[in-house]
Amino acid sequence: MKIGVPKEILEGERRVALVPKEVKKLVDAGMAVQVESGAGAAAYFTDEAYKEVGATIVDGAKAAYDADVVFKVRKPELGEVDMLKEGTVLIGFLEPLTSPELVKKLVERKVSAFAMETVPRISRAQKMDALSSQANIAGYKAALIAADSLPKFFPMSMTAAGMIPPAKALILGVGVAGLQAIATCRRLGASVEAYDIRPATKEEVQSLGAKFIEIELEEAELEDAGGYGKEVSDVSAQKQQQVLAEHTAAADIVITTAAVPGKKAPTLVEEDAVKGMKEGSVIVDLAAESGGNCTLTKAGEVVVKYGVSIHGPKDLVSSMPVDASTLYARNVTTLFGDFVKDGELSLDFEDEVVSGSCVTHNGEVVNERVKAQL
Repeated sequence: MKIGVPKEILEGERRVALVPKEVKKLVDAGMAVQVESGAGAAAYFTDEAYKEVGATIVDGAKAAYDADVVFKVRKPELGEVDMLKEGTVLIGFLEPLTSPELVKKLVERKVSAFAMETVPRISRAQKMDALSSQANIAGYKAALIAADSLPKFFPMSMTAAGMIPPAKALILGVGVAGLQAIATCRRLGASVEAYDIRPATKEEVQSLGAKFIEIELEEAELEDAGGYGKEVSDVSAQKQQQVLAEHTAAADIVITTAAVPGKKAPTLVEEDAVKGMKEGSVIVDLAAESGGNCTLTKAGEVVVKYGVSIHGPKDLVSSMPVDASTLYARNVTTLFGDFVKDGELSLDFEDEVVSGSCVTHNGEVVNERVKAQL
């Protein structure tokens, strides 16, 4: 079986789908792995490092895509899909809920496409959960951006000139990224409070030494089957924003991480709330690429309004490509392991992981949610 690893072509993307350590495991299992020359360079994995573990280095994307299975990080461009052979297995972050043209193209090419973001959130699939492994990095880096941008100390400082109180951090959204942001801000010495619409996250927040903000909403169910927060009514959204505006005004930094898969990010910080913040305060909006949790966020930019610096980082995880690639490669090879039996490709659609992560197969859209979206 031939596995291809093309170079990522999205601007700013520095990750690579397979690192040498995972390539060695695949080669030892009898797979042939071909890596496009320079595919790992931006993540500091050289062609020579891949050669040493048994990979073949090929020139150009066309050669890398000439494989039975293709591992990618980001979704392919439509021109890249044209390079795939009929029946090829494609694995990566495919963004199927927001990429209808790509899904249609994959159907036309009869590609068996598996999206890392649709891997079921069950115990057996934890090692395949690339959303979590990458969000963990994003939460960490968001805290560092905030600390670097804030014009004051994070920790309390006792000096001969007097005492400086710790910075106050507010984390909105307590998924994997939010929890890591809490933990990192706490390690840096900040005083932290956090909010999530899911009451079940309160214990996790408190276990990290942060204060949980409680807001009673009218909805009975606030979490979907995948563990993500659901959209709330306009009444609940308004109540959220009113309460959070008070906490935002008292914060030195605000890190927002709230997202609803396949939909625009919920608004948590209105312009009036930003206006109420102290000058010199910082907002880091991890939902920038899906519309932003702050109404003033601009993806890929740092906006300064009312003296507040609002960061809208794009592809933040790529700023730590070594560890991001290493973790992602483990996720993707573990998922691939469910597709192989006795060294041969064997897609068992009775398997919850296989059926749950598959988007297209045999010229059809097989994921019900994607099918409904189309």
